[in-house]
Amino acid sequence: MKTILVTGGAGFIGSNFVCHFLEGNPDTRIINLDKLTYAGSLDNLRELEGDERHIFVEGDICDKALLTSIFKEYEIEGVIHFAAESHVDNSIDNPDAFIKTNINGTYTLLEVAKKFWMSTPFQYISGKEDSRFHHISTDEVYGSLGAKGYFSEATSYAPNSPYSASKASSDFLVRSYFHTYGLNVVTTNCTNNYGPKQHDEKLIPTVIRKALAGENIPIYGDGKNVRDWLFVKDHCKALETVYKKGKLGETYIIGGNNELNNIDLAIQICNVLDEVNPTEKSYRSQISFVKDRPGHDFRYAVSINKISNELGWTPSEDFSRCLKETVQWYLKKYSV
Repeated sequence: MKTILVTGGAGFIGSNFVCHFLEGNPDTRIINLDKLTYAGSLDNLRELEGDERHIFVEGDICDKALLTSIFKEYEIEGVIHFAAESHVDNSIDNPDAFIKTNINGTYTLLEVAKKFWMSTPFQYISGKEDSRFHHISTDEVYGSLGAKGYFSEATSYAPNSPYSASKASSDFLVRSYFHTYGLNVVTTNCTNNYGPKQHDEKLIPTVIRKALAGENIPIYGDGKNVRDWLFVKDHCKALETVYKKGKLGETYIIGGNNELNNIDLAIQICNVLDEVNPTEKSYRSQISFVKDRPGHDFRYAVSINKISNELGWTPSEDFSRCLKETVQWYLKKYSV
């Protein structure tokens, strides 16, 4: 049985991925390492209770001694690295945590993987030749777009927040370990995810939570900032594809082909709520505009030509159906 280490596997995307991967890969055991900060919860892993192929370890990716013991005890053959501080507003208020986790943590993980898999640069230890390090990143490293155009894997990095700068730095570290040491790495940069288990601080859960509480639904600026929305289950399928089939040292952008500005997204969520949990007035009446956050990128949009043409992945989930599924999941969470 193969054993891989998943970091941040109690968070939103990580927990969805762990459940997805174990379901489709009966020959794999996952060691799930998560610090259980505010963004991670064991509640996200309830469906894996009793599954012997899932071993949870609470800990920090900056803890080199812990990582070393995990690699040694479980003979780790692959790493899928989700663990990161990811909330942009928090990075503006407290950049320090982002530097420590996203940069120092990724460096520590790379170092331990290199130690256990490689004897010298470009020389793998016998039996470790197929061990792979998959780094999960964001399209925010590319900066901001105007009304037209798309990010691609060839786009120059131009991060505009402490969060995106820390992720850009981690991307470059991963790249350097491939070019300097020959470490078997792949990197994926994804667009905004949505779906069950996302933390309450993110946009879609915030809109739902505020709407249900009868509070103002806060939308930054004029609400015209555009994001490409990717359903988390589509993302999990893409990640599995890249981990198994991606070319050594390459980067793949993952997107949902579904651009929406923030105000239109909020209206769509309110429309779903009006249908499934109606009140006297439409939830749209609660939408309000608040002061824009510093350095708020106008638009993210990506080309998925590379992953589509080279690996055969394209998003397959319907946005309207998945948004309704997401809203209903939060209705259950908030016991409405």
